[in-house]
Amino acid sequence: MIKKYLLERSSWILLVLFTNLFILFVTYMDSSIPFSSVLYLVSLSMLFFVMFLILRYPRETRFYKSLVERDDDLDVTSIATPESPFEHIIEESIINQAKWLKQAASNNQMTLEQEKDELLSWIHEVKTPLTAMHLMMERIEDDVMRKHLTYEWLRIHLLLDQQLHQRRIPFIENDLYIEHIDLETLIFGEIKTLQSWCIQKGIGFELNLEVAEVLSDAKWLAFIIRQLLTNAVKYSEASDITVSSYQQAEHIVLEVKDGGRGIDPKDLPRIFDRGFTSTTVHRDNAATGMGLYLAKKAAQSLLIVIGVESRPGSGTTFTLTFPLKNEFVKLSSV
Repeated sequence: MIKKYLLERSSWILLVLFTNLFILFVTYMDSSIPFSSVLYLVSLSMLFFVMFLILRYPRETRFYKSLVERDDDLDVTSIATPESPFEHIIEESIINQAKWLKQAASNNQMTLEQEKDELLSWIHEVKTPLTAMHLMMERIEDDVMRKHLTYEWLRIHLLLDQQLHQRRIPFIENDLYIEHIDLETLIFGEIKTLQSWCIQKGIGFELNLEVAEVLSDAKWLAFIIRQLLTNAVKYSEASDITVSSYQQAEHIVLEVKDGGRGIDPKDLPRIFDRGFTSTTVHRDNAATGMGLYLAKKAAQSLLIVIGVESRPGSGTTFTLTFPLKNEFVKLSSV
């Protein structure tokens, strides 16, 4: 700050130096003026000027130091009280800008909330005709036509469900209810939803649940498992998907293993990134790159650790490592 202060006052410092040097030069050229006396006065003048700079430094930099040290937010209470007219101008400008930004942020938040509510309302409204459509499809006698229609219906249903949870994730802490969940019931429910798709692709399921119950939120855990099962079915052909649970170092682990095409090693660190699909299969237009991203976000709120192992051509294994019971104290108090 001292260097900046001197640079800020450099024009005044140069003016004083130039003035005193000019006086000495005139005295030197004019022999009628005693040079030693003038030199003494100039020295005193420079001494007083340096003392003046030292005394003014803390007062003139206090306001600007508070600007440098304040956080980059809209809180202006940490700014020191201005003293000079220019400092008052700066403070007024900052306060007016902060008010404008707060108002703009508030308006944007209201707009986003309104759009979110409208989208959620639209999704719920669309689910009604989808349910009616599913009931009508069950009456179709042509098996081939019914299977194709059911598959397309399922794709729409899963996309709407993904969109619904995507809008709810920012407020997931307000939607959690921690309880004991029967894994078999939950997993069977998700498999039943994907049944028509699995039949079409010749995919079966094998369950090996050594641990029957976990402590979590049923709705969001179902969403996470739905994303993992959907991902496994999407990238598998005529192979079984194994779902197992077991105890590992006091933690409960749920494992979803498929025999699909696998994931390229260079893609593994990015599969949970928002919007990432694949660097090897660019023609997969059905992928949105949001399923695993949303599953990861939801798992973080539930203190669940998602792991993945995969090799191209050898399938993929996703693991959900559940937290210890005492780690849920924080979540249960929400």
